[in-house]
Amino acid sequence: MRINTNVAALNTHRQLTAGSNAAAKNMERLSSGLRINRASDDAAGLAISEKMRGQIRGLEVAQKNAQNGVSLLQTAEGALNETHSILQRMRELAVQSANDTNTSSDRVKLQAEIDTLAEEVSRIGSSAEFNGKKLLNGSFDGTFQIGANQDQNMSLKIGDSQSYSLGVAGSVGIEQSSTVTAGTTTKGDTLKAGTYSVSDNGGVYEVKDENGKVVASSTTGLVFTTKAFDGAAGDDTFTFKQSVTSGTLSFDGTTVTAKASFTNSGLEAGTYTYQASDNVLLDAHGEVVARSGDGVKFMGSDGTQVFAATVGLTNGDTLKVGGADISTQAAANTSITAINTAIETVAAERSKMGAVQNRLEFTNNSLSTTAENLTSAESRIRDVDMAKEMMTFTKNNILSQAAQAMLAQANQQPQAVLQLLR
Repeated sequence: MRINTNVAALNTHRQLTAGSNAAAKNMERLSSGLRINRASDDAAGLAISEKMRGQIRGLEVAQKNAQNGVSLLQTAEGALNETHSILQRMRELAVQSANDTNTSSDRVKLQAEIDTLAEEVSRIGSSAEFNGKKLLNGSFDGTFQIGANQDQNMSLKIGDSQSYSLGVAGSVGIEQSSTVTAGTTTKGDTLKAGTYSVSDNGGVYEVKDENGKVVASSTTGLVFTTKAFDGAAGDDTFTFKQSVTSGTLSFDGTTVTAKASFTNSGLEAGTYTYQASDNVLLDAHGEVVARSGDGVKFMGSDGTQVFAATVGLTNGDTLKVGGADISTQAAANTSITAINTAIETVAAERSKMGAVQNRLEFTNNSLSTTAENLTSAESRIRDVDMAKEMMTFTKNNILSQAAQAMLAQANQQPQAVLQLLR
């Protein structure tokens, strides 16, 4: 019999420690609800579970992305619904104006409504936005991330639905400084009363008569020098206060007059003001819509020409862009087709948006189902089976209590040595 080493007590203590540790793990799992609380619980299971969690959380965000995409499309489509209504009204007015029971004054009033409606089409197209992003001015070319992984996305480009792009913006008219004049003398009688045209010939602006003969020229568009009948420089000049680089001139024998005309190649329906100090054209809200170096050719933000003038603008000149022309029977008849085309364009755009919206709604349902199934799979790996774990805890707890009792008995065994010492 040995008293220095109690092997039975050591063995019982080991069993007690193991049982206590096992019971402690059981309690940890029962209290957390997780089978894997640390990597040592199940290293492979933890790695698989974390990958699944990444997928699940990514799918949940993708659902939100799809829902936001639907909201964006609903916003854009709602705005186009109003554009459609306006275009239908414009078509009614064009059909009405095409009837010659209308007088000129009637058509003036019809044109005024068309102009106002065209401005509203432009306003809707320029102001419709979602989260600060413009939707209908042609700038929206976005990508919706509708999956949890790289490249699981879809793209959408929304067309320009403003008046010019739809073909319902009219020509540019000027409300101030509609003509410029220049005094002239005719010592050599090289310039006769009549009508002339101005054209750009490689940076030299030439004035031609009705027969196409060059009778004057200028390198600036301001000071024109006449030519004698033999083609040599004449004695006369006429000077404009504003540059004249194209268009027509009229001469009454004393004064040369240039009437301003414009080519619209991008201006939306609305009112604009020229600010000479910065050579910019401002819209009704004071925002820059075009820039010019000479007050004649104006470029948009993308570098393309939006309109050109035959007479250089002066500070404060106000330009007006109306709607489709219905001022005459012939013009109204032509505008019916133009407005029909605009209606079809908007209908096609709305149809595209509706298709994409339906796709996103189906995508959202698919993402929801996939996330649910992945969550169930991840739960089987990481979550604890409470019933099974409670059963194991009860077993380990009983074993721990039994080991504790047996340790007490094992500690009593060495006392039997005292009987030998009596």
